[in-house]
Amino acid sequence: MSQIKLQPPRGTRDLVGEEFRRHHRVIKTARRISALYGFEEWATPIFEDTRVFARGLGETSDVVSKEMYEFKDRGGESVTLRPENTAGVCRALVSNGLTQSLPRKVFYAGPMFRYERPQAGRYRQFHQIGAEILGAAEPLADAEVIACGYHIIRELGLDEGVILEVNTLGDAASRDAYRAALIAHFTAHREQLSEDSQRRLEKNPLRIIDSKEAQDRALVADAPTIEPFLTEAARAHWDALRRHLTTFAVPFRENPRIVRGLDYYSHTAFEFVTERLGAQGTVMGGGRYDGLVEEMGGPPTPSVGWAAGVERLAMLMEKAGLTPPAPRLVTVIPVSEAEEGVALNLLQSLRAAGIGAEMGYRGNLKRRMERANKQGARVALIIGETEAAQGVAQLRDLDAGTQEQVPFAALTERLKK
Repeated sequence: MSQIKLQPPRGTRDLVGEEFRRHHRVIKTARRISALYGFEEWATPIFEDTRVFARGLGETSDVVSKEMYEFKDRGGESVTLRPENTAGVCRALVSNGLTQSLPRKVFYAGPMFRYERPQAGRYRQFHQIGAEILGAAEPLADAEVIACGYHIIRELGLDEGVILEVNTLGDAASRDAYRAALIAHFTAHREQLSEDSQRRLEKNPLRIIDSKEAQDRALVADAPTIEPFLTEAARAHWDALRRHLTTFAVPFRENPRIVRGLDYYSHTAFEFVTERLGAQGTVMGGGRYDGLVEEMGGPPTPSVGWAAGVERLAMLMEKAGLTPPAPRLVTVIPVSEAEEGVALNLLQSLRAAGIGAEMGYRGNLKRRMERANKQGARVALIIGETEAAQGVAQLRDLDAGTQEQVPFAALTERLKK
């Protein structure tokens, strides 16, 4: 019988070795920095009632209409593997009765799922980190959540070559006036628009602005920007955001072509972009979404946040030569089976003291030393009959090639240096 060679499903991958270490560093760093800003980590289900995402992303969006992993469970209910997590966080806020204790700062990390063509930095199962401030209308909240994202990027060593682009979507009155101007502009060139953009012209003309079709891009270049249509209140929010970003020492450039298609998005929209990843240039993006909690059955709750692709940040780390090294352990080596009990006691005492240590399961001294060198151990502790009787170990520094005798009682302090 021939063996079946099983592979991960198309658009997914295993994270092992260096890839996992980069992935882990991104999430670990984001957790640590977001906590400094007062964010509390939440975990929501990987699958939700389909209505959570249909309401949160819009029935006509590409994600809902083309990319969601939607299926009926055995009870006949329509459930969906989450394609993003902002909607889930807003649903959790309402479901857990937390809308009376605002604002809340929420951080999350985990896998998301979209059925789309796999390509560099984009997978059908991918991972995101995200930060949301729920229940704060002030532009300072926008600036702070952006500053947190920039701090994470900087802490990862990726700030060089990653640029923050910001725009304003104004308030409802601003967008209504802007939408009318866009409809007038694109209607005059309707026949030149792509098929998708012709449909968007009727339902959501703002989405034409971020079309990737070449024939649309030429028309977008001549389209009006929102700036002339901002109300006094919207302009004040925009001015305050830029002032706060400057105070936070977050460099940025304005990009009037960053838009969000759904009506509950307002004011701030932003993206951290890079040219180092080819077409997949956005590594973190977000904005203000003042109506999403209401879509989930809660009260009107002004909110702002971002999400970042872990895979893309990890790719940038690889390109920059920032892959974290594998941990270097201490290897405990009993010379014979007679010293194994003493070696095991020493092994556990090192681990209890917070020192990474291991012991091979088999092999003579030579084989165990070969394995220690192959795995990049930093130190070998060799215990023979004499050492076991005297309560000492031969400490061999595998980098320097030196060896000395050290009492068991002194090993912990010695190895922590």
